[in-house]
Amino acid sequence: MRDVNSFPVNPRWAGTGMSPQARKITQRERIVDGMVAAANRRSYAGANVSEVIAEAGVSRPTFYEYFADRDDCFRATIEELGSGLLAEITGAVAKALPQDALAVAVVELVSFATTSSQRARFLTAEALTGGRSALDARDAAVRAVADAVAKRERDASSGEALPDVDASVVIGATFRLLARRLRRGGLSLAGIEGRLAEWVCSYQRPQPRHWERLAGGPVLARSAFVPDVPVQQMPDVLPPGRPRLAEEQIAENHRLRILYAAARLSSEQGYLATTVAQITRLAGVDGRVFYRHFADKQEAVAAAHEIGFQQVIDVTGRAFFSVQGWPERSWEAGRALTGLLEENPIVARVGFVEAYAIGAPTVQRIEDSHMAFMFFLQEGLLSVGVEPTLSREAMEAIIDAIFEIVYMQARMSEKPRLAEMLTPIMHIWLTPFMGTATT
Repeated sequence: MRDVNSFPVNPRWAGTGMSPQARKITQRERIVDGMVAAANRRSYAGANVSEVIAEAGVSRPTFYEYFADRDDCFRATIEELGSGLLAEITGAVAKALPQDALAVAVVELVSFATTSSQRARFLTAEALTGGRSALDARDAAVRAVADAVAKRERDASSGEALPDVDASVVIGATFRLLARRLRRGGLSLAGIEGRLAEWVCSYQRPQPRHWERLAGGPVLARSAFVPDVPVQQMPDVLPPGRPRLAEEQIAENHRLRILYAAARLSSEQGYLATTVAQITRLAGVDGRVFYRHFADKQEAVAAAHEIGFQQVIDVTGRAFFSVQGWPERSWEAGRALTGLLEENPIVARVGFVEAYAIGAPTVQRIEDSHMAFMFFLQEGLLSVGVEPTLSREAMEAIIDAIFEIVYMQARMSEKPRLAEMLTPIMHIWLTPFMGTATT
């Protein structure tokens, strides 16, 4: 696969003899290239217009000839890289057998990341750090690739075995897996395309399929491990005057109120749109109190995210070990996870959508959480006896697919119906270990 997002070598404009129209096209490409470089170095927050034009080697007025502002340029860059990638994948998928279409798309994504790592990093990783229009563009790129796969799969003969899984979930999961490796430059991409293709093929079953479209299933009984009290809620306002409480109690009340306000506002309007003034107003504290506890908005929302993360790990882990047998443990863990997130939509929204915009330490924390969830899968290798052993990349992809489902649901609604996602999540979780006949 060629480098789908390679830009032409930028010539010196003086004396090139280029037409005004050709020059405009090249200048726009330079700006897009500059956005890729700036965002990869400092994420969305640091990719301001000054950084972009410095990378692109154009003037500020030239930038505004093509883009209204930084957000417009960021979104347009996602769209352009996504369109170029889609063209390559569509061509490759058209040449593939229908039953191989999804695996071929995944292989092409890995090839894109290998041959055009900076542009792939921007599209798969840094796109998540932008605002809601950026997330819309990222999600549209995922859906477009999935639609190309679905179109080719419709050419399959009746009864042909096809991957029984929503292509959007697989493509989104592959984006996440590649993002993690591209963000951490030391993680190799060598050979992973074959192992990911094997993972995709593990979901193959003869038509008719059951899971090719992500849809809700039956809601099971509420897990006993989901706390009755919301994970994040606003503590009572202290009475006016000097309350008869210890200073430590007053400080803790203020801290918790700030954390709740930071999480709720980030969930409702997005982290990037949230300000310290809004947080203090909702929390009922003044700015001096805020800054006694937190250095800035980033630190406050990161702390709120950590509370939610710890609760997710605690609830899921306790449910997992409450029963015997790996498949049964997996079901209990999944039931607790989806129940917790449905009853705590702020945790789902901040933890799986907004957290990427908070900053590099929080993104690192999200990626480290994959190691915690990996434990739940590794027991399956021993208890089910998968032959040949499921690859580490396949297990990472399973976790990424589950994260993608939660992300998709959290983005769709203020009150995501995640409990209904338990059965498709368990299909993603168990089928590569147990086979399609069992699940």
